[in-house]
Amino acid sequence: MDKEQLERLYAQEEYYWGKEPSELARKLLTYMNGSAKMIIDLGAGEGRDSVFLAKQGWDVISVDIASAGLRKARKLAEEMGTALQTIQGDVNDFVFPCKVDALYSIGALQYIKPENRQRQFQHFKENTQKGGIHALFAFIDHPDIETAPDWGENEYLYIREELQAYYADWKQLYTEEIIFSCNSSDIPHRHAARILIVRKV
Repeated sequence: MDKEQLERLYAQEEYYWGKEPSELARKLLTYMNGSAKMIIDLGAGEGRDSVFLAKQGWDVISVDIASAGLRKARKLAEEMGTALQTIQGDVNDFVFPCKVDALYSIGALQYIKPENRQRQFQHFKENTQKGGIHALFAFIDHPDIETAPDWGENEYLYIREELQAYYADWKQLYTEEIIFSCNSSDIPHRHAARILIVRKV
């Protein structure tokens, strides 16, 4: 989806992705240790995972291209008795405002154009503290899965082993290739994706 589509989607009163955290956000917690730290949620949407992480005591920077999504993220945080810092930005050229202890991203990495990926992932890695964690979800090209009917011209699939290659110098904590059903845009279809959790050594 392009920015205008996302703005319209998130302008609706209901939360398109719901308010409950994703499975990946819950899984990330099992690899966290120590006191509350700084985390960036890249492609935060309406904030369901940002708010969940903030409730665990983390300082969360929620980043999204759609201002309507960030407004709802702040509203949800207030409802849940916590707070977020929000930044409107594009994953293709987003620059971290500070060094962080973790990066979390689900449903946004496909918007990074292939020619920008090496640069952006290098920036993300360099601006993560030693021992920091990246928990990532990326849609991948899979021979058994057709391109989703609502896939946008600004979305780009990853090669099956591509995400892991960007983190060859980090410790791999968890990885899984998944195929799942989806009903986004009210059109039933399937996706293939790579889940990757890594630690900077």
